[in-house]
Amino acid sequence: MRAVVQRVHRASVTVDGKLVGCIDRGLLVYLGVGKNDTEKDVDWMCEKIANLRIFEDENGKMNLSLLQVDGELLVISQFTLYGDCRRGRRPSFDEAAPAEVGEKLYELFIEKMRQQLRKIEKGVFGAHMEVESINDGPVTILLDSERRF
Repeated sequence: MRAVVQRVHRASVTVDGKLVGCIDRGLLVYLGVGKNDTEKDVDWMCEKIANLRIFEDENGKMNLSLLQVDGELLVISQFTLYGDCRRGRRPSFDEAAPAEVGEKLYELFIEKMRQQLRKIEKGVFGAHMEVESINDGPVTILLDSERRF
């Protein structure tokens, strides 16, 4: 499972001209599911994102987590995080999970995060989405449940 995590002042997602999710201070997470991912990967990613210390404390140091700042979360499904561009010019998505598996683990991730956070919004799995955000910092972190980076 892979994620691009961005600290934001606010973020929103629109599908077919309709606002389907928006948050204020918190994290915008683009979440990709790999073909070999399991619930164990979901658990690792939930723990890591909820406790990632990338919010500033009173001294201006990145020392606080999303949980500690009572931040909000917007999760966008993003199978293209598994795009392999090492050969040729068109990405290969062979390592991405099939849609039914990806959606199941994406929804499980959201369900588990809802147990920890006050406000979680999400995009529409498989839809063409327009995502807007006002980054804070900017702070952008890449995560991989297989710890490849």
